[in-house]
Amino acid sequence: MLKEILIVGCGGFIGTVGRYLLGRCTAAMWHGAFPLGTFAANILGCFLIGLFFGLLEHTRTLSPQLSLLLITGFCGGFTTFSTFAADLCRLGQKGDWLTAALYLALTVTLGILSLLTARALVKQY
Repeated sequence: MLKEILIVGCGGFIGTVGRYLLGRCTAAMWHGAFPLGTFAANILGCFLIGLFFGLLEHTRTLSPQLSLLLITGFCGGFTTFSTFAADLCRLGQKGDWLTAALYLALTVTLGILSLLTARALVKQY
């Protein structure tokens, strides 16, 4: 059990640092109201988890330990529902309902499509 906890923790650390760096990069390039950093992390994370699930299901190339590292740890640390929810609340409090609605719709729709696309790509090979 301790080994699995350490594997998940290492993946989570890498994913969290990756999300932080992605947020910093997007903040330096984007100054609009749309929370691009969180959006990019969540969409990319959905694609990656779809890719990893596809590898796990169709090619069986992910060991249980690698699955813990990449899916539970890395993707769990990289993506962030809580920041997504806080961003939505912040946009609503500012009265920026159009951006909030766009953010909500795009995140959910593109997140699911990214996951399905990645799984389909793996299934083809």
